[in-house]
Amino acid sequence: RAVSRRLACGDVEGRLEALFGRVRAIQGKSGRFDMLLCVGNFFGSTSEAEWAEYRTGAKKAPIPTYVLGANDQETVSYFPDVSGCELAENITYLGRRGLYSGTSGLQIAYLSGTESQDEPAPAYSFSAKDVTELKTSLLSTPNFKGVDILLTSPWPRDVGTFANSAGEIDTKKCGSKLISDLAASLKPRYHFAALEKAYYERLPYRNHTVLQETPQHVSRFIALADVGNASKKKYLYAFSIVPMSLMDPAELVKQPQDVTENPYRKSRKEAQKTKAPLCAEEEPACQFFFDLNKHQGKKRPSDAKERGNSQPKQAKKPPQPTGPCWFCLASPEVEKHLVVSIGTHCYLALAKGGLLPDHVLILPIGHYQSVVDLSSEVVEEVTKYKAALKEFFRSKGKRYVLFERNYRSQHLQLQVIPVPLDHCTPEDIKESFIAQAQEQQIELLEIPEHSDITQVAQPGTPYFYVELDTGEKLFHRIRGRFPLHFGRSVLASEALLALPQRADWR
Repeated sequence: RAVSRRLACGDVEGRLEALFGRVRAIQGKSGRFDMLLCVGNFFGSTSEAEWAEYRTGAKKAPIPTYVLGANDQETVSYFPDVSGCELAENITYLGRRGLYSGTSGLQIAYLSGTESQDEPAPAYSFSAKDVTELKTSLLSTPNFKGVDILLTSPWPRDVGTFANSAGEIDTKKCGSKLISDLAASLKPRYHFAALEKAYYERLPYRNHTVLQETPQHVSRFIALADVGNASKKKYLYAFSIVPMSLMDPAELVKQPQDVTENPYRKSRKEAQKTKAPLCAEEEPACQFFFDLNKHQGKKRPSDAKERGNSQPKQAKKPPQPTGPCWFCLASPEVEKHLVVSIGTHCYLALAKGGLLPDHVLILPIGHYQSVVDLSSEVVEEVTKYKAALKEFFRSKGKRYVLFERNYRSQHLQLQVIPVPLDHCTPEDIKESFIAQAQEQQIELLEIPEHSDITQVAQPGTPYFYVELDTGEKLFHRIRGRFPLHFGRSVLASEALLALPQRADWR
């Protein structure tokens, strides 16, 4: 079913009975909704007694409920894991920031907390770095058009520009400039926020400049009041949405009658003006900065003229990262002391915090998100690296296990970990992965040896993938949450390397 019915809610402040009572009444009258998305303060200073009943399972939320994290020090303790976790049955904390992809294909970007100027930000806040990293991870996905839903607690600054009045709220003074920047980049079809104890449904706004850019979908910003407020302001919003990825492009970009200019365009232009000199300095990041001594072979030419005609024309340029990337070889962030070997399209590096001293990564030099996005010449070189590593590890009495996690990552990393031939047979390795996957309710499927991963995964699809040096492969399409250290923890388990203390790379 392509259409999903969602509910969004403002500050709950621990009034769970009031909220869930209202949700039950709505579902009784209008039928089932798929999920409830809560922005703002989910917990309040008096939450403890009501919350205890849900936490212990004495009571249960009537609908899958997804919440943002703390906005003050007082409620930080309710959120045990910053990367997101289940808080009670049917109540899930999404995490500090990221993208939640529902089974329907709906993409929900989220950012917890309030804006902070400090670095690192306190546990209940986000900083400019958090916003940049969230933008980078999403904008680097191929053909990125926007997200279906954006959830933040604060309002975006200046959201009322060119629009209907927000009542007593002054949108020039309230909210966060960083969130305006995030919304301008992520182009959400719906953006929900809270914290101002007010309801404001802004007129839809454009995401393109008329006559200069191809039409894009519009965005709708909706701020919600607090649950059970005395003035009866709206705190619950019901809407139906078809995932952007399943819509007819012409239907998606239809412009409603009351559409306005983009409220953030002016502030973005000003920000770009102040940043202009910086961008000019950043230009050279497209060159390759590796420091190779002459005896290590030919230096890669950085200039087309030097190349002469000796090299065939390169196929299409890999996409450029939209922010700092730890793995682009051209990037100042890359830790060059870990680099082992550099080819034409790929390089080999030691893993930072590896499971073993000879745990290595195969990485593309250009910025690619996953194996599925690679061009044919990069794939060819990855295959050569795999063959060389197989031969090398076999000479040491080992076989390798390779895995890739295309989820919450922005640059392809193929993790290659050697295991002893004598006590890790391919069957042992596959069984360990499948057994741990079942425990965590992850469906790990074996894919035919000679089939290619591009036949089972589309570009942009989150997945986890394991390959043995025999060519056997296991694959999982990620549809919701996925444990980030899954591959490591299986290999570190007693059944394989028996290094439980190394399961978490930190």
